[in-house]
Amino acid sequence: MVLVIVVAVLALLAGLAANRYLRPRLIDGDDDQGMAVKDLVGPLLTLTVLLLAFVLVTANGSYGKGEVASRGEARALDQLTETAEYAPAPQRQRIQADAVCYARAVRAQEWPAMADGHGSSAPSVWSTDFRRAFRDLEGKPVFGMLVNADNKRSDEREERLTQATASIPGAIFWFLLATLTLTVVALGICLPRRNNRGQMIALTVITALLATTLCIIRDVDRPFGGIIDVTPTAITEAERQTTRDFLTHHKAAELPCDHTGDRRSD
Repeated sequence: MVLVIVVAVLALLAGLAANRYLRPRLIDGDDDQGMAVKDLVGPLLTLTVLLLAFVLVTANGSYGKGEVASRGEARALDQLTETAEYAPAPQRQRIQADAVCYARAVRAQEWPAMADGHGSSAPSVWSTDFRRAFRDLEGKPVFGMLVNADNKRSDEREERLTQATASIPGAIFWFLLATLTLTVVALGICLPRRNNRGQMIALTVITALLATTLCIIRDVDRPFGGIIDVTPTAITEAERQTTRDFLTHHKAAELPCDHTGDRRSD
């Protein structure tokens, strides 16, 4: 960073020195003509659009990864529940009940918390109980399949939580906002003062488009909150399927959690 700043300052000084000492030798006659302000606004507008496009692609990548991780977690949880069918009855009941509670905790508690870039400890209660149930199955063929499915679930959840935090630092966002402001002001300076209705409308449209792009970047960079968000559709479907599998052999009253995934006090 220091190197970039030093080079930029030296380049600016070199440019000013060239204007002061070298330009008079290259230009004959009157030297009042040069680049107008409008000639300098074009590169500035291009730079602003390129920066917004680059950051938008980065933010959209975070959104896509968050959506893929949420679906992968739901599939891993469903696989865990189905694999538990091959376990003895006591372990099968415990694992499938934990899967239902885990899905409820993710949907009802962790998903709202991710809107602010945070996670929840509620699902961890049930993922810990998974591993306790696995200990009773060591040496059995189903043990390895259950561990693999749970490791996949854990990896996908970690990726989901990672993507819940902003991938674009605040300093970059404020830099983009400052660049947008400077660009709009510079464009406004270049407009004629009279008969400028068409130019004023164009400036308003450009400002709205740039501001909308920045708002979209801000929104998709936090994929679990805002207008454009990843909904808990996959984990809700996984909850429905795991509940169905559990109720095949047991009653709903035997679940160790309430509808939000909290452990029952009784």
